Amino acid sequence: MSTDEKSGSYIEFKDVSKAFGDNRVLDHVSFSVMPGETVCILGRSGVGKSVSLMNIMGFLKPDSGRVIVAHEDITDYGEEDLERIRKKVTIVFQNGALFDSLTVGENVAFPLRERRQLSEEQIYQIVDGLLDMVGVKEMRDQLPSDLSTGMKRSVAIARALAAQPECVLYDEPTTMVDPLMAQLLGDLIKRLKIQLHLTSVVVTHDMRLAKKLADRVVFLHEARALFFGTHSEMERCDEPIVQEFLRLDEPGITASIEVNTTSDNGPADKDRPTS
Repeated sequence: MSTDEKSGSYIEFKDVSKAFGDNRVLDHVSFSVMPGETVCILGRSGVGKSVSLMNIMGFLKPDSGRVIVAHEDITDYGEEDLERIRKKVTIVFQNGALFDSLTVGENVAFPLRERRQLSEEQIYQIVDGLLDMVGVKEMRDQLPSDLSTGMKRSVAIARALAAQPECVLYDEPTTMVDPLMAQLLGDLIKRLKIQLHLTSVVVTHDMRLAKKLADRVVFLHEARALFFGTHSEMERCDEPIVQEFLRLDEPGITASIEVNTTSDNGPADKDRPTS
């Protein structure tokens, strides 16, 4: 562990670049996340938002630059060290990534059983508490296939919290859910940050969610960090694409931003995250 990374930013991108073939997804991107802070990564589809999360988790490595996570430079870490980091930092995937054959309660219990330190009675007490915290306790005995998309994401958040992380990464938490569920998920993420003092990174194209949650915002466009700062600073940014995103928060405004997962980075690949 580098001693100069033991204080300051919990997560930091230092001039990070990443490409897939000729498609540059991140181009000299820099930003930081302080302990207990929520940073939202904004931008249209295909600009490198989810790729940023994959670099934080160590699932991808940058072509150049350095990635700091949990105060450690993980850029050159092998899998053993990355597994140690992933006990501190967890991710809630867009699809929830729940085990289809396990009930909701068993999904949330999974990381608790992996630790092999708790009795079954203790595990189920924790599971019930977590499911109650995210508002789906009555779903404990149901299978994921019985749940709506929003409920699956709530369960995925509960499972992430079961690992007792210091930091949670959220990949498009309000995509493909109705407005009411989007509001409930946003309120939940904000409440968890306050109650558990979690460091959070939220990837989204939902301007209202970013306004609700973000201490600071990274705005990615054409692979570069076009803006990094607070929401109030973002309102004063004179970049046209930033202003267009801000207008998404105004009633009656229909954004003309193209949502195109095959733009900027070439054809989308189901095995290659590009958002």
